[in-house]
Amino acid sequence: MTTTTPPVTLDDVRDAAARLKGVAHRTPVLRSRTLDALAGAEIFLKCENFQRVGAFKFRGAYNAASRLAPGQLSRGIAAYSSGNHAQAVALAARELGTTAVIVMPEDAPPSKRAATAGYGAEIVTYDRYTGDRVAIAEALAAERGLALIPPYEHPHVMAGQGTAALELLEEVGELDALLTPVGGGGLMAGSATAAKGLYPGIRTVGVEPEAGDDTKRSLEAGRRISIPVPRTIADGQALHTPGELTFSVNRRLLDDVVLVSDDEIRDAMRFAFERLKIVVEPSGATPLAALLNGRAGTLPRRVGVIISGGNIDAGRFAELCEGAR
Repeated sequence: MTTTTPPVTLDDVRDAAARLKGVAHRTPVLRSRTLDALAGAEIFLKCENFQRVGAFKFRGAYNAASRLAPGQLSRGIAAYSSGNHAQAVALAARELGTTAVIVMPEDAPPSKRAATAGYGAEIVTYDRYTGDRVAIAEALAAERGLALIPPYEHPHVMAGQGTAALELLEEVGELDALLTPVGGGGLMAGSATAAKGLYPGIRTVGVEPEAGDDTKRSLEAGRRISIPVPRTIADGQALHTPGELTFSVNRRLLDDVVLVSDDEIRDAMRFAFERLKIVVEPSGATPLAALLNGRAGTLPRRVGVIISGGNIDAGRFAELCEGAR
């Protein structure tokens, strides 16, 4: 009988947490009686919009980058991202005394591109609808001798992302369910690993935008499915296929994936601003949208939600909230 070792374990997440201590922020957990009443459950919001670079991505980027051998680290790091991982790798590189080259789509949000450059990274752009960002980044890394840190398809990245759920559970105790945004699947894989490792009976629910339902389709098919590049306001979830490593974890640990519309995401962003007094970017608002619109079905008593980020410029935020119903 043979067994397959999972790419990330609870011990890996705990080890990442120790490495991130004093480097990443321990983000707050917010409560809202209004949200509890609307959702019909006790909701605990893990607010990664207060993380360094404004999103959970710093956790995985720093965990992976800090493990590079000194010689490799000195040559620099490469990455590809629509924004949050780009900023995370750029900041991790700066913190570790090295350089970063980031492949970003031409239509990446200007605020995310400016922040990435502000951390000192070199930016190389491509057309997300016709170009292959992985191939571009791999070629750059090979040409310049850089270490490539992908946004989710890496065990140390997944372990780092899982520390958000680990912190949440350490703070509030056992939960009956955990809702998490799903893009490439790294946050979900790390979070589900931590959650199921501590509390095997917890229900794990991923949330995708309707236009970007590649993980939901893949789970239903039992294999990775590719879709056209999604056109959705949730740019951090505008991916066409789940990662191979992340899907290998999520197909084991993810109990369900639910979908939300762009209109529902806008409403959730506005609700977070007006009632919770926080700014949440579209991808980070998808689990909140699922709660507010009953997409996750009848909820158990205690539910954790990971608000994955808040990186959005003021003009775009106002535009999207103005369009909310």
